[in-house]
Amino acid sequence: MVTLDLDTAWDLHPQVSVRPEPFGALLYHFGTRKLSFLKDRTLLSVVQSLSAAPSARDACTGAGISAADLPRYQQALGTLLASSMLVERAS
Repeated sequence: MVTLDLDTAWDLHPQVSVRPEPFGALLYHFGTRKLSFLKDRTLLSVVQSLSAAPSARDACTGAGISAADLPRYQQALGTLLASSMLVERAS
Protein backbone atom coordinates (compact mmCIF):
# COMPACT_ATOMS: atom_id res chain seq x y z
CA MET A 1 0.00 0.00 0.00
CA VAL A 2 1.30 3.45 -0.94
CA THR A 3 0.84 6.16 1.68
CA LEU A 4 0.21 9.62 0.29
CA ASP A 5 1.68 12.49 2.31
CA LEU A 6 -1.27 14.78 3.01
CA ASP A 7 1.02 17.76 3.60
CA THR A 8 2.51 17.58 0.11
CA ALA A 9 1.15 19.35 -2.98
CA TRP A 10 -0.20 16.91 -5.60
CA ASP A 11 -1.61 17.17 -9.11
CA LEU A 12 -3.31 14.83 -11.51
CA HIS A 13 -0.78 13.32 -13.87
CA PRO A 14 -0.77 15.42 -17.08
CA GLN A 15 -1.87 12.36 -19.08
CA VAL A 16 -4.95 11.72 -16.91
CA SER A 17 -8.40 12.66 -18.08
CA VAL A 18 -11.32 13.01 -15.65
CA ARG A 19 -14.86 12.32 -16.77
CA PRO A 20 -17.48 13.13 -14.13
CA GLU A 21 -20.31 10.59 -13.91
CA PRO A 22 -23.45 10.38 -11.74
CA PHE A 23 -21.69 7.83 -9.47
CA GLY A 24 -18.46 9.86 -9.19
CA ALA A 25 -15.99 9.83 -12.08
CA LEU A 26 -13.81 7.87 -14.45
CA LEU A 27 -10.10 8.61 -14.58
CA TYR A 28 -8.18 7.43 -17.61
CA HIS A 29 -4.39 7.55 -17.88
CA PHE A 30 -3.42 7.79 -21.55
CA GLY A 31 0.18 6.77 -20.84
CA THR A 32 -0.47 3.61 -18.85
CA ARG A 33 -3.95 2.99 -20.28
CA LYS A 34 -5.25 2.43 -16.75
CA LEU A 35 -8.83 3.23 -15.84
CA SER A 36 -9.86 4.16 -12.30
CA PHE A 37 -13.34 4.63 -10.92
CA LEU A 38 -14.09 7.22 -8.26
CA LYS A 39 -17.27 6.07 -6.57
CA ASP A 40 -17.47 9.07 -4.27
CA ARG A 41 -18.32 12.61 -5.39
CA THR A 42 -16.42 14.05 -2.43
CA LEU A 43 -13.28 12.25 -3.60
CA LEU A 44 -13.90 13.69 -7.06
CA SER A 45 -14.06 17.16 -5.51
CA VAL A 46 -10.73 16.54 -3.76
CA VAL A 47 -9.07 15.27 -6.93
CA GLN A 48 -10.35 18.24 -8.93
CA SER A 49 -9.09 20.73 -6.35
CA LEU A 50 -5.60 19.24 -5.84
CA SER A 51 -3.92 21.51 -8.38
CA ALA A 52 -5.17 24.67 -6.65
CA ALA A 53 -4.65 23.52 -3.05
CA PRO A 54 -1.35 23.99 -1.20
CA SER A 55 -1.55 20.36 -0.01
CA ALA A 56 -3.75 17.29 -0.22
CA ARG A 57 -4.85 18.00 3.36
CA ASP A 58 -6.08 21.45 2.28
CA ALA A 59 -7.92 19.92 -0.68
CA CYS A 60 -9.63 17.47 1.69
CA THR A 61 -10.53 20.18 4.17
CA GLY A 62 -11.91 22.32 1.34
CA ALA A 63 -14.12 19.41 0.28
CA GLY A 64 -15.58 19.22 3.79
CA ILE A 65 -13.83 16.03 4.89
CA SER A 66 -13.74 15.68 8.67
CA ALA A 67 -10.65 14.64 10.63
CA ALA A 68 -12.34 11.31 11.37
CA ASP A 69 -12.84 10.58 7.64
CA LEU A 70 -9.42 11.84 6.55
CA PRO A 71 -7.63 8.43 6.77
CA ARG A 72 -10.15 6.89 4.36
CA TYR A 73 -9.57 9.65 1.80
CA GLN A 74 -5.80 9.49 2.34
CA GLN A 75 -5.95 5.79 1.50
CA ALA A 76 -8.02 6.47 -1.64
CA LEU A 77 -5.55 9.13 -2.77
CA GLY A 78 -2.69 6.71 -2.05
CA THR A 79 -4.35 4.17 -4.34
CA LEU A 80 -4.52 6.81 -7.09
CA LEU A 81 -0.85 7.63 -6.50
CA ALA A 82 0.10 3.95 -6.74
CA SER A 83 -1.66 3.71 -10.10
CA SER A 84 0.20 6.79 -11.42
CA MET A 85 -2.93 8.96 -11.53
CA LEU A 86 -1.35 11.54 -9.21
CA VAL A 87 2.08 13.14 -9.23
CA GLU A 88 3.84 15.32 -6.71
CA ARG A 89 3.64 18.97 -7.73
CA ALA A 90 6.98 20.52 -8.56
CA SER A 91 7.92 23.38 -6.25
